[in-house]
Amino acid sequence: MWITLNICLYLSFYYISAALISDSCQLQERFQLNGMYKNGDFIIGGLFEVQHLKVFPELSFRTEPELPQCEEFYMASFQQALTMVFAINEINNNNNLLPNITLGYQIYDNCLRLGVAFRAAISLVSGTEETFSNLNCTGPPPVIGIVGDPGSTQSIAISSVLGLFRVPMISYYATCSCLSDRKKYPSFFRTIPSDAFQVQAMVQILRHFGWTWVGLLYSDDDYGIHAAQSFHQEMQLFGGCVAFSEILPYDNNRMDIQRIVGVIQTSTARVVVAFSTDLSSLMNELLLQNVTGKQWIASEAWTTTPVLQTPQYMPLLGGTLGIAIRRGQIQGLHEFLKGLHPDNNPKNSTIKIFWENMFGCKFEVGGKHISEEQEQGGKKCSGQENLSNTDTAFTDVSELRASYNVYKAVYALAHALHDLMQCEEGRGPFSENGCADISNLKPWQLVHFLQKVNFTTSFGDHVSFDENGDALAIYDVMNWHPRSDGSIIVRTVGVVNEGATTGKVLTLDDDALYWNFETKKPPRSVCSESCPPGTRRVRRKGLPVCCFDCLPCGDGEISNTTDSPECFMCPDEFWSSPENDNCIPKEVEFLSYDDPLGISLTTASLLGTGFCAVVMVIFAHHRNTPIVRANNSELSFLLLLSLKLCFLCVLLFIGRPQLWTCQLRHAVFGISFVLCISSILVKTMVVIAVFKSSRPEGKGAMKWFGSAQQRGTVLALISTQVAICTVWLSTASPTPHKNSLYIRSKIVYECAIGSVAGFSMLLGYIGLLAAVSFLLAFMARKLPDNFNEAKFITFSMLIFCAVWIAFVPAYVSSPGKYAVAVEIFAILASSFGLLVAIFAPKCYIIILHPERNTKKAIMGRSTQNK
Repeated sequence: MWITLNICLYLSFYYISAALISDSCQLQERFQLNGMYKNGDFIIGGLFEVQHLKVFPELSFRTEPELPQCEEFYMASFQQALTMVFAINEINNNNNLLPNITLGYQIYDNCLRLGVAFRAAISLVSGTEETFSNLNCTGPPPVIGIVGDPGSTQSIAISSVLGLFRVPMISYYATCSCLSDRKKYPSFFRTIPSDAFQVQAMVQILRHFGWTWVGLLYSDDDYGIHAAQSFHQEMQLFGGCVAFSEILPYDNNRMDIQRIVGVIQTSTARVVVAFSTDLSSLMNELLLQNVTGKQWIASEAWTTTPVLQTPQYMPLLGGTLGIAIRRGQIQGLHEFLKGLHPDNNPKNSTIKIFWENMFGCKFEVGGKHISEEQEQGGKKCSGQENLSNTDTAFTDVSELRASYNVYKAVYALAHALHDLMQCEEGRGPFSENGCADISNLKPWQLVHFLQKVNFTTSFGDHVSFDENGDALAIYDVMNWHPRSDGSIIVRTVGVVNEGATTGKVLTLDDDALYWNFETKKPPRSVCSESCPPGTRRVRRKGLPVCCFDCLPCGDGEISNTTDSPECFMCPDEFWSSPENDNCIPKEVEFLSYDDPLGISLTTASLLGTGFCAVVMVIFAHHRNTPIVRANNSELSFLLLLSLKLCFLCVLLFIGRPQLWTCQLRHAVFGISFVLCISSILVKTMVVIAVFKSSRPEGKGAMKWFGSAQQRGTVLALISTQVAICTVWLSTASPTPHKNSLYIRSKIVYECAIGSVAGFSMLLGYIGLLAAVSFLLAFMARKLPDNFNEAKFITFSMLIFCAVWIAFVPAYVSSPGKYAVAVEIFAILASSFGLLVAIFAPKCYIIILHPERNTKKAIMGRSTQNK
């Protein structure tokens, strides 16, 4: 062990001493990476997914690793790399942008592998020199920035390291929202919107069509996982729900795929959102099980992919809506691509690989490196083949999306460098208002100007970065239409622009949309149908918030919006409409003259008044007859007058309550009935007095009950009631009152009595007089026949007391206008009872048996009885 340690220490000191003595650094080994290179004053690095490394060499750390062999050349990705070359050439030929400065490039192929991408990035920032003698690290950096990497996972790893040295990195295709974290990735920028914006754009589409119940599928990588997290958050803000959320297996395991297909098939969600770059296995299984009738929402990762746009997928994916990177136009790119030719520079190996894949040939190589195809007489590449006769994704510039982002990324770096060079000393952004030294440029200085870059492309798109390095979010909305041959063509049907000045984020051409359903209309995808106005939502237990029941609002409550979470009480004087969707003024209820009940009571009142008038006329006409003169005819006329007032006071109880009617109704009622009862009381007392005076021991009784005394007694009794009413009205006068306690849906317009004590005293005084009258009449009921009026008084007072005793519980239990009707009925019933019981027998004799209306007839009955 000590021997090993000594050897390690010796070798360490040896290499350190050698470096110090030679004053230079020697490159130990070079990664074998395919790429393209051009020298310049400043070099821009590039990372692109041109080929695919299917099997990464094993890293045992015991032997030197094998060189990776990349396969499957991607023409579209190579077009993106050549777009970077085109942009740099265009900038070099532009006298207004970076004059007297020549930009170069060093582009590497990452072979869709993190390991290769990381090696390429380290190679870019380390430089390409075999030896390095300037140990003071002066001069420009090996690359001023990197365009790429297109993958989110690769960008996360590379930017984590490059961010430590503030080397700017502009990705044209990495969308993971996690890359917006400025603390973790301080020098990362991108010309493609973040997944956070992508998710918001997709939710805008869901909101537009009212799809609140959707399924979610996402890939098991950084792109899918972060997109799914953002989607869940945005759906909660939107008010939608995720019916199911499934991770697509990384290895496309058949059992997992079948399980996911089963979930999609059984779910009630008719809209499925997918964040993934590889859906072929899932779609094949869906076709195998004939799972159709779903509306697919595609993320930008597969919206424009040609893999799924074949006729076999049309029944499944026709009508798919998706968002795609903003399409642009680059003038001169098509001609530039057509004019590409390989050269003998080993640093441009990717061009030769492209040429061999394009024309199916092989370039000659010297010595022992002859390929097997050439040994077998395969086709040889001359380098003079013509690209003008080819029609591939490489030369197709009709849908420049990722390539357009590459173009913007290169120009962003160029504008940042241009702004840096335009800095004036004393006005710079750095310490002591200084500027960057172009001969000793530091990466972090370029990051400062890159953050503030602001320009417009030749296509008219605005390019700038926010505080997180994200580009302005603009997406095209795509729709999958059928071709005549049964395949799928992707057409632009709208745009999502987060920075729209009109305030309208989503713009859709609804007439241009294709729906793959029998109705040719967008499907409904909700867990529960919207609750109409007049109802409220009640969440179903154990289910998401989108699953709910609609319960009608209660009486007096309304909801005037769709999907209202609660019902609202109407104001005091309003009530809910029959549909419970708006408040309407409450019906005002009172006993009116138009009401059938009011008409009936008014008619009874007028009839009673008429009967009193008729009786009064009869009595006036027969005022000198014995039957009228018996027992003081003046009291009889006074009684008839009071009964007429009792009948007429009923009219004060009918109609819309007003202040004067509320004040008069009970006062007139109380005084009228006291006048009536006091007259009856005095008549009863007179009957008793007359009976006593007819006996020897009571000869002087009548002197106390003469006409003057009778009038005085009645006046005194009335004065007491007048005093009660005066005190009541002056202290707590009855007033009109709107009462909603009886019937909540109506306003009962009534007269509030003001003082319960005053009203109780008024009724109590009437009851007291009625009770005394009844007792006296009851005592006098067995007097001789010629004084038999006491019997009729007894019977009338019995009716009166019975009516008013029954009135109390009936009045208390009657709601609204019916309480007034009960009081009126009691007044009418008692008045009719008094009128009939006292005056009907006399009228009977006066009209039908006038022969009995004589003093002799009356006295004759008396003699007969003796």
